[in-house]
Amino acid sequence: MTQTLYRVGQIVPSSNVTMETELPEMFRRRETLRPERFTFHSARMRMKQVTKSELEAMDDASDRCAVELSDAAVDIMAYACLVAIMTRGAGYHLQSQSRLEEATANNGRPTQVVSSAGALIHGLATLGARKVALIAPYMIPLTDEVVRYITEEGYEVTDRLALEIPDNLEVGRRDPMLLEGLVNQLDHSDADVVILSACVQMPSLAAIQVVEDKIGKPVISAATATTHQILRSLGLDTVVPDAGSLLSGRY
Repeated sequence: MTQTLYRVGQIVPSSNVTMETELPEMFRRRETLRPERFTFHSARMRMKQVTKSELEAMDDASDRCAVELSDAAVDIMAYACLVAIMTRGAGYHLQSQSRLEEATANNGRPTQVVSSAGALIHGLATLGARKVALIAPYMIPLTDEVVRYITEEGYEVTDRLALEIPDNLEVGRRDPMLLEGLVNQLDHSDADVVILSACVQMPSLAAIQVVEDKIGKPVISAATATTHQILRSLGLDTVVPDAGSLLSGRY
């Protein structure tokens, strides 16, 4: 029998509210076009302020979250915090995914794990990008670490805009359509792709297609890249209406 119901687990920061709204919204949109249905289940890691020390402590709790989600027999789980991965050094998304998958296997429920950080890198490769420009809500030092991580993966970051908001709840309360104006402050003239939100907490879904149509080049976010990677990993069509080129079904 063909599987039509999928359970998606998310490992999220305790103060995150965006991934549990934007991801389900994208999958609901997809359900208007395809027969598959999805439910979403979360485990939380403590984090209030977006600082390196809190991010590292939070990441250390991800193993527990993976085990808890595997108890629910989810079909796939996503580690939904980009900066927590990227501040831990080059290629860490691969180490994290492998470790969390091992934790689920040891719990008797082996589960595939993707990460927002790895999904963003994969999304850039899928779109054939070499140069990118990005917007992030982080303080400048953390934004620089995100830029360094992306650079070490082989991409040139032509420009970046750091909004310098340390409070994660404040980040989640932002109006996503503010990004339509902020992209004008970003020099994306040489970029192949614009990362409109290099953060799982900064809302951006409502602005993705609007900005892409406006600037005439692919626009992605941590959330759209994660959705694409989940669908690819499940072997499903990567189509979500009004969510940018990456989720157009062409990739």
